[in-house]
Amino acid sequence: MNTGFRTLAVIAVAVFALPGSGQVSAARVDAIFSSLSSRDAPGAAVLVLRGGRAVFRRGYGVNDLRTLRPIDARTNFRLASFTKQFTAAGIMLLVRDGKLHYDDHLTDIFPEFPAYGRSIAVRNLLNHTSGLPDYEDILMQQYPGTPEDKIPQILDAGVLKILEEQTAGKFPAGSKWEYSNSGYATLAMIVEKVSGKSFGAFLRERIFTPLKMNHTLAYEKGKNVVPRRAYGHSKEKDGVWRETDQSPTSAVLGDGGIYSSLDDLAKWDRALRDHTLLSAAEMQPALTPVQPTDGPAKSAEGAAVSYGFGWFLDPYKGHKRMWHDGETVGFRTTIQRFPEDKLTVIVLANRADVNAEQLALKVADLYLGGVESR
Repeated sequence: MNTGFRTLAVIAVAVFALPGSGQVSAARVDAIFSSLSSRDAPGAAVLVLRGGRAVFRRGYGVNDLRTLRPIDARTNFRLASFTKQFTAAGIMLLVRDGKLHYDDHLTDIFPEFPAYGRSIAVRNLLNHTSGLPDYEDILMQQYPGTPEDKIPQILDAGVLKILEEQTAGKFPAGSKWEYSNSGYATLAMIVEKVSGKSFGAFLRERIFTPLKMNHTLAYEKGKNVVPRRAYGHSKEKDGVWRETDQSPTSAVLGDGGIYSSLDDLAKWDRALRDHTLLSAAEMQPALTPVQPTDGPAKSAEGAAVSYGFGWFLDPYKGHKRMWHDGETVGFRTTIQRFPEDKLTVIVLANRADVNAEQLALKVADLYLGGVESR
């Protein structure tokens, strides 16, 4: 370790890097995140896994502005939409159990659902081709002129109720691709209806406990507590940090309510790599890009999209990739997996002014684009 990196390591709030990969020095990775080092500001946790081994693991900044506890590998961040891969895995386990089928329709599971749900299958919810109305838009319309922090939080069951009050979808199921938080909140309710357990309990029993992800949970205020919790923050125009940890939709679990840490997510990555939770064949539907009937999947901005079940599948610079970002009030997260390169980069931030995906891809470039002698 050179003197410059030793100095940087000392001033970082939390340092817990493991030995390097033999190709990329820890100093080069650390330099990407050095601006986040602080003893009194929110920051991020970063993990690089190569060949199943952690080659970089480090925290920057603090969990919150009250305790100023340094971020480390056990700090639990709200994953936001990173959550969706766990929701999808829960559905896939129920399919493996024979209790559910990808071609079951909403009205098969919820007979009281309006007629427009007859054509919406479970797979449409998983791959964002359901056409369900956006519950967030509808919720905000119900409170015109009300400050966001005064709007009551909605739960997954409330999302389902909102959708049951609608008379039509946005487009015929399967015809188009449109990212849908409504779909994943509905999937959480399907897990509850089919399993007979709460969404959080089902994930704990079927995913988190078997994988020894002992500190990962679906957070429900008043029912459980997030250990070593990071709180979300935003920077005001005057440069002062403000805690922005919750929003009216923060209590919805299926689309973004899971908290986890680097240590636990390393176990999740290992399960994906070794197929210990779902076999390669059982995972295949999640890794098969959707093909809408009206043409290629595209984002709202018109960019081509490749999406399976809870995973984006767009390649990166010719490298096969499965990934997902999370973005919510005060948090930015990403997991970038390059299965053929045996590389995974995870960035979890409790501040809204960073682009977690962009940072993670800068790290990936170091490993995918060249080597450095140590």
